Amino acid sequence: MSEIIVFAGTTEGCDVSCFLAKHQIHVLACVATDYGSKSLKENEYLKIHAGRLTEPEMEELLREKQPEMVLDATHPYAAEVTENIRTACENTGFAYKRVLRESGSHQDQAVYVPDTQAAIEFLEGTKGNILLTTGSKELGKYTALSGAGERIYARVLSLPSVMETCKGYGFEGKHLIGMQGPFSMELNAAMLRQFDCKYLVTKDTGRAGGFQEKIDAALSCGAIPVIIGRPLKEEGLSVAECRHMLAEHFGFDVKPHITLLGIGMGSEETLTIQGKKAAQAADLVVGAKRMADAIREPGQAVVYEYRSDAIAEYIRNHPEYENIVIALSGDVGFYSGARKLLTALSTSKWNTAIQIPDNVEVICGISSVVYFMSKIGLSWDDARITSAHGKNCNLISMIRHNQKVFSILGTGTAVAELARKLVKYHMGEVLLYVGENLSYSDERIFVKKAEELTDYEGQPLSVVCAFHENGAAALSTHGIPDEEFIRGKAPMTKEEVRSVSLSKLRLTENSICYDVGAGTGSVSVEMALRADQGQVFAIEKKDEAALLLEENKQKFAADNLEIIKGEAPEALKDLPAPTHAFIGGSSGNLKEIVALLLEKNPGVRIVINCITLETISEALEVFKTYDFQEREVVQLAAARSKEIGRYHLMMGENPIYIITCQNPEKR
Repeated sequence: MSEIIVFAGTTEGCDVSCFLAKHQIHVLACVATDYGSKSLKENEYLKIHAGRLTEPEMEELLREKQPEMVLDATHPYAAEVTENIRTACENTGFAYKRVLRESGSHQDQAVYVPDTQAAIEFLEGTKGNILLTTGSKELGKYTALSGAGERIYARVLSLPSVMETCKGYGFEGKHLIGMQGPFSMELNAAMLRQFDCKYLVTKDTGRAGGFQEKIDAALSCGAIPVIIGRPLKEEGLSVAECRHMLAEHFGFDVKPHITLLGIGMGSEETLTIQGKKAAQAADLVVGAKRMADAIREPGQAVVYEYRSDAIAEYIRNHPEYENIVIALSGDVGFYSGARKLLTALSTSKWNTAIQIPDNVEVICGISSVVYFMSKIGLSWDDARITSAHGKNCNLISMIRHNQKVFSILGTGTAVAELARKLVKYHMGEVLLYVGENLSYSDERIFVKKAEELTDYEGQPLSVVCAFHENGAAALSTHGIPDEEFIRGKAPMTKEEVRSVSLSKLRLTENSICYDVGAGTGSVSVEMALRADQGQVFAIEKKDEAALLLEENKQKFAADNLEIIKGEAPEALKDLPAPTHAFIGGSSGNLKEIVALLLEKNPGVRIVINCITLETISEALEVFKTYDFQEREVVQLAAARSKEIGRYHLMMGENPIYIITCQNPEKR
């Protein structure tokens, strides 16, 4: 016994029938002709009944099969068939559901008429050839049109019986085109141009019927679409709604195919062929509005959402969608949301491991760096590549130490802000290649010196490539020579001590660092250069030292270094939680400083430099108070050679105690 009878013969009918069979629900698909059954293959759960049925024959079939439900997925123009199915269900008492085809998108340039006769009447008052794409059923009516044999080019199914019928109406030779769809926009356009057609006649057959491809082709060729409206104003379920209803009715889970699609810059031209095919096949398109609209087809369901968790939740709650495409800007591996999405989807009800799930496909796209660098004629394999959009990034330092730096920007003022900083750090001569609205019709690409762009107001969708001809490679290790720093009377941590202290800190590129008692800023600067994706806060209470700090910040282009004028611990209270802290001067407040550091981040790594015995004593008391799991004391004594005449003497520096501590057991 069949549980479901589907009156099919359409794309929608095939879709629903295969959906049911895939989930092991017995289904009988009824099609009017053998041609209608070609898209279906019988199996254990799917059986096919081919042949036209009258209303009484439908009733007989229903009484024989006793279906749990009847789904009417017939053609939107088969009004008589739909009426017969509905009547048969009413007379036999079986549940009836209408599955509707999505209407195509309307175009202002099109002419809408209610029926075939109205189309003929409109065309009677026109001149020019006509491409007729409404099939053979009503072709005979068009013989009433003046000059029909010369003006009309009829496209029909290439079945022998159909071709013979059309010849009987007087359509033959080049005026009779026997082809089976689907037809692309390009093929429709080629036919319009081949026969110099000024009009294209079609029915609103929706997305599945190739309606939009016809309309787009006509408009691209300057032809006027003549659209015959649907005969009935029906109520029913879309295919997606029908699948949802069936999933709930039979209680099965749908595991959708999900595609994470890199769409390139946003225009259709930068979408790959593979990506376009994936987008066209989607039941649902998800993404930020700009990106989703760039790839969605007319009639497709769309959800405007970019948050990974929200997307995963929506997919879980909507089992009606079997083929979902999530649109991502540029390439999926270049500052993309794909990573978070994969995590969210991997931990869904279908998967438990954080990996690419077996129902998820990732399709790469064209990244902004590849597109833009090709436009300006520069290689990108030797460029420093980063993003300053929504993340910490010491872009100034990168430009100082690299000849080419590519960066994604995030605001309309970002170019001017970057230019002003470059001028501030004495790099106003740096060339800035700027790209805005890449790939769109209003794309703008230009190059100017930074000093010429300090007041520039641009577009939010922008990228930049800084070309610094004199960019010099930065040291790969800490240990800037003392003489490189601007000196005054303020104290400075010397090169040897600084190198060991920084090695004990174990900074990462993303570290958030404090330099307490920063002095001239030698430690602060080196912190900033090592943690170039993080942030450094230099705390200094003396005016002279603060001025020297600013000078050294500019000299070394340490733009991620912020100078805090004040005394610790009070000056630390409003700062972000540190990952690392260097204490070179505490003014007798070491215990209080450490207490605040641990309050902000119990896992903070602390390195203390001690010269006086009093400071050493304070540090040892800190050890006792917090019982650090990791604690170390190193004494460092350094001596430097000094020339006196023709002799070299070793001049000793004050011995330094370098104290490291992390991870307290108790407070």
